[in-house]
Amino acid sequence: MPLITLFSAPKPFTDPHIAMIQRNAIKSWILLPDVEVILLGEEEGLAQAAKEFGVKHIPHVTRNTNGTPLISSMFNLAREHSTFDLLCIINADIILMPDFVEATLESSSLLLDSRQQAVGLQRFVLLSQRWDYDITTPLDFTEGWESRLRKSVRKQGQLHRPAGSDFFLFPKSCYQEIPDLIIGRAGWDNWMIYKAREEKWSVIDCTPSVMIVHQNHDYSHLPDGKSHYDHPETNENIRLAGGQAAIRYTILDSTHRLVGGKLARPKMTSLRFMRKLELFLRAIFFFLPEAMIENIARPKRWKKRIQKLFKS
Repeated sequence: MPLITLFSAPKPFTDPHIAMIQRNAIKSWILLPDVEVILLGEEEGLAQAAKEFGVKHIPHVTRNTNGTPLISSMFNLAREHSTFDLLCIINADIILMPDFVEATLESSSLLLDSRQQAVGLQRFVLLSQRWDYDITTPLDFTEGWESRLRKSVRKQGQLHRPAGSDFFLFPKSCYQEIPDLIIGRAGWDNWMIYKAREEKWSVIDCTPSVMIVHQNHDYSHLPDGKSHYDHPETNENIRLAGGQAAIRYTILDSTHRLVGGKLARPKMTSLRFMRKLELFLRAIFFFLPEAMIENIARPKRWKKRIQKLFKS
């Protein structure tokens, strides 16, 4: 019986490279044990892909005036059409392997044992850093494909910085109310972490226990081929999220790490120390205008380093 519902809003399947990496991703999902897949949207080629892989397809997603799907609608549709306790929003260029399901089972079990034996599933969210990797041909999913991919990724890929998250797994009881954030633009993933921390949920970084593979691609699907960081809709996401403070949240703000089958508190690093200092300064100077808080909380001596982190 499936345990997790993965849901995603893929890009159109018109660009050959985008179509190829999305098929790679979806194929890796349907090979997972205890998982069902829901594809959302009306993008060209999506209905055919859903039929090809034998997964659910829900076309009618609410969009903004530019035709980009809204996160709020995606969550509502996934919650409505899934009968399982765990939901996971995931970008359609991400390859998953069975360690993803194993990390989910381990995390939820550990939380239940430690906190929620009597009342059911603990509110939490799972996330991790991704491995960036160039893939130019369809993956060979014959026996041994996972070990071959892991070996190649560790040799030629690169672990992405803690900024940016490509999946969020959570119980249905979480994220009941979501702003009309825009998928595929910067800020929505940061808001997910911000919301979890504000609600005092466990935010579990699974990076030590899973390999999440991001298939590198360009931004030709966006105006002028510019990154989503430079897209005007990113500014709208920042506004809807509640301002700069909310979109500063990253994996550095996780409350736990899944390491060796156990939940541990994250070790202090220079980046985590700077992040804690920033939050402390924001709390002290909350009464000041946001632009002024930014200058105080992110002094020039390390501001460039943080900006590089967010744009990588």
